[in-house]
Amino acid sequence: MSDAATMVLVGDINLKRDLQFDERALDLVDGELRRADVRLGNLEGMFYDPAIELDYKPGWFHNEPEMAEMLRGRFDAVGCANNVHAYEGIAVSCQHLDRVGVLHTGAGRNHDEAHAPAIFERQGTRFGLLAYTSLDGVEVATASRPGPARIKGYTSYEPPRSTRPGMPPIVHSWPDAAELATAVEDIQRLRPQVDVLVTYFHWGLTGWQETCEYQRTIAQAAVDAGADIVVGSHPHTHQGIERYKGAAIFYSLGNFCFGWKLHRQATYEGSIVRVKVENKRATAFSVVPVKRNEHDRIELLNPSEGDGQAIATTLTRLSARFGTTLAVAGDEIAVA
Repeated sequence: MSDAATMVLVGDINLKRDLQFDERALDLVDGELRRADVRLGNLEGMFYDPAIELDYKPGWFHNEPEMAEMLRGRFDAVGCANNVHAYEGIAVSCQHLDRVGVLHTGAGRNHDEAHAPAIFERQGTRFGLLAYTSLDGVEVATASRPGPARIKGYTSYEPPRSTRPGMPPIVHSWPDAAELATAVEDIQRLRPQVDVLVTYFHWGLTGWQETCEYQRTIAQAAVDAGADIVVGSHPHTHQGIERYKGAAIFYSLGNFCFGWKLHRQATYEGSIVRVKVENKRATAFSVVPVKRNEHDRIELLNPSEGDGQAIATTLTRLSARFGTTLAVAGDEIAVA
């Protein structure tokens, strides 16, 4: 059996049937997903009663359970650590994922389930996935309560160094030490069980392309603990790419697909990461821009023209801040 494998990583996946968004939404990227040996993403929506509105998130309704079928054969595992996986719906949603053959991590009926990794083998290589959220508003998983796995963050404000009136403060942020330590222990425990270890973190600010301090602290701690690839979700827009100690950190991949109508105009772009795995190691990374078109179909974009080129330019600018070089090569953006 060959040790070579291909993996694709995507950002936020929301499969709410809304307006034009329906079961045909992934038709144009179906080939990209099915060709890969491993497919991972952040599931930003539970498969539960679509008539229920989240009490702490007005206007947000759950995904229709039958929409879980869209993941069958297209994804191997998803992270469920986010601010829309909550309460008793978690167990029901995970049952639907089990039904369509998709592994999951990051949320469960209790703390142990939420922190349990997804582990599977493809092409002779063992892969592991863990997921955590840093957002508030949802009750975290405990020994007796369902919820997501969490690394809480804190914020402080330093007066501006300029004396000009009206200057904004300098914002600092950092993760909760105890919850970060728990995540580090999870990663260290998983490390000897797998060849390629991926972590998804639900963090940052909606619509914000700047990376917060605490995101970088968590990402580097994850790599130090043994993660090979770190992927961020929740900003619903792109953030930069960092190479750190041989690992790759994608601070935000934007939206892969998002059916919820309240996100319709603001967050319709994202990226797919292609990963080459050789000899049980992730050896090369590239990015392909994607966009939800006017018919609510997700399509691959050419990074040399139009919206694809705009995304490539944005990613190049944001990644340069981390010392990462990107270069368009054919239908993708190579990460140096």
